[in-house]
Amino acid sequence: MSIKTQVQAVIDGILNGNILETFDAYYADDVVMSENQKDERVGKAANRQYEIQFLENVQAFHGGQVGRVIVDGNHAAVEWTFDMTLKGGNRVTMHQVAVQTWKDGKIIREDFYHG
Repeated sequence: MSIKTQVQAVIDGILNGNILETFDAYYADDVVMSENQKDERVGKAANRQYEIQFLENVQAFHGGQVGRVIVDGNHAAVEWTFDMTLKGGNRVTMHQVAVQTWKDGKIIREDFYHG
């Protein structure tokens, strides 16, 4: 399966609300993730727990959109926009770019850039 096809599968999984299932299927055991290249999280277990904590702070997802998707070799970049209500009732729109490095059908590094 091509990286382009795998990137699209991750996008589809997230947009369909299957966030943790998609994470389990497409992230390597030794994945490294970060927010704005700070506070790197190493390993699938630590990063899955981070995703769970994020999801626990969301009261409702109202939708997600994908902008540009760029695939170049074993790297991909995906523009995301999410509309959500956080616990406490604050509705927010979050924009971010996820930059991924792929190896053997799994994401081995993902950096999220947002402001």
